[in-house]
Amino acid sequence: MYLFIFSLLLIIFQYVNAKNVFEDDIRTIEKSKAKVEMLTDSIAVLNDKNLDLSYFNIEHNEDAYTYFENKGLDVPALIPFIKDEIYKQNTVKGGNPLIPYAANEGRSMLVNSIKILNHKWLITDFSDGVFWGEILVRYEVINQNEVTFEVIDSLLYPMQ
Repeated sequence: MYLFIFSLLLIIFQYVNAKNVFEDDIRTIEKSKAKVEMLTDSIAVLNDKNLDLSYFNIEHNEDAYTYFENKGLDVPALIPFIKDEIYKQNTVKGGNPLIPYAANEGRSMLVNSIKILNHKWLITDFSDGVFWGEILVRYEVINQNEVTFEVIDSLLYPMQ
């Protein structure tokens, strides 16, 4: 009789314990599903933002790519070449000659970053550590190793 009661209590204990573990697992799975759905939505939003940000970008512009390919140019090698040519001008004494503003005393205006918009235009930002601004530049690729630049417009942000 004692064995039967002990066995019955053991079975009830195991049943209740298994039921609690099962319910806890279900809650964990539901929380995980909700989190996965939220993260999936976040990924979709970030993909949309990425698509918007890459709209004015030569790497996602088929017409600009085709323009260079029709001229017989190697586009993946051309993009870093164009950027390097602008960065090389940072080494000119007195600052980058594309920047139409004088630097603060003892400093040079230097191009910090470049975004190539299409097969004709690029935009850069520049700074001397105190002042900063942006330049819209027209460029023309003569051949795989030669490019010319013309400043279309520029702006210098006011001091704050």
